[in-house]
Amino acid sequence: MRTSRLQRSTSETEISCAVELDGTGQYEIDTGCGFLNHMLELFARHGRFNLNVLCRGDVQVDYHHTVEDIGILLGRAFSQALGNRAGIVRYGSMLLPMDEALVLCAVDISGRGLLVYKLDLPAKQIGDFDLELVKEFFMAFARELGATIHLRQLDGENSHHIAEAAFKGFARALAAAVAINPQAAEEIPSTKGTIL
Repeated sequence: MRTSRLQRSTSETEISCAVELDGTGQYEIDTGCGFLNHMLELFARHGRFNLNVLCRGDVQVDYHHTVEDIGILLGRAFSQALGNRAGIVRYGSMLLPMDEALVLCAVDISGRGLLVYKLDLPAKQIGDFDLELVKEFFMAFARELGATIHLRQLDGENSHHIAEAAFKGFARALAAAVAINPQAAEEIPSTKGTIL
């Protein structure tokens, strides 16, 4: 079972999460932020990850600490669930349409945390959610998982559609990258012999 259960407590947030990589897309999510809940529900369902996330954050300030810290903990949880990375495909990509929006996501579980972010979200906010926080989430996740993540918008005008395409595309690309390669189920997919 490729699973992980983690907690993180700071003066700004208190978060618990549980991840099952080989799941069915079941989720229980309460971040204190409706838009982030929606994005993580999409992520769980489209990646077929079983995901539980509970966060109590300083949302009276804004959602920045909540979003970044959830990205940190989820990245760590996925890293822990992957163990030594033996057998994984390592690479995954998805070109995902969401109405007029079209977003490319590519993932390499390389051991090197890097985000290349080329989304142009026209609105500054959706509801009370600052859209600059989308980048913060993906940066934290990439760094803690040790993955290279490319997000590139090829088309789109509606900020909600663009963000949704990014989270769905990331889910599908990550699911492909963490899948077990049946032809090399015991092998580390690197000539270095490690990707940790």
